Amino acid sequence: MEIISFILICIGILFNLLGCIGLIRLPDVYNRLQSATKCVTLGTCSILLGVLFHFGFNEAGIKAIIAIPLLFFGATVAAHALVKGAYLFGIKLGDKSVKDDYKDVEKS
Repeated sequence: MEIISFILICIGILFNLLGCIGLIRLPDVYNRLQSATKCVTLGTCSILLGVLFHFGFNEAGIKAIIAIPLLFFGATVAAHALVKGAYLFGIKLGDKSVKDDYKDVEKS
């Protein structure tokens, strides 16, 4: 079980690192939020699964089980709200963006 937890934690660290690199390298706020949400959510959930496999079903493992769905749903909803707010505030898409899904929707 320690090998599985080590692999999951390493995968989680790799996803978090890629998310941080995406925050630096991507061109606009919308792409940066996508990178931060997807990579960091998968990375942190992987780390929490590694904690669960390492400690088992004791106090730390139960907390990891509870934290995974909270993080998964909370981060995605928060990122969607931030993107919608940035769009309504008038922050433009990047130059290389291909499609604007909100263009035809009323601003409310």
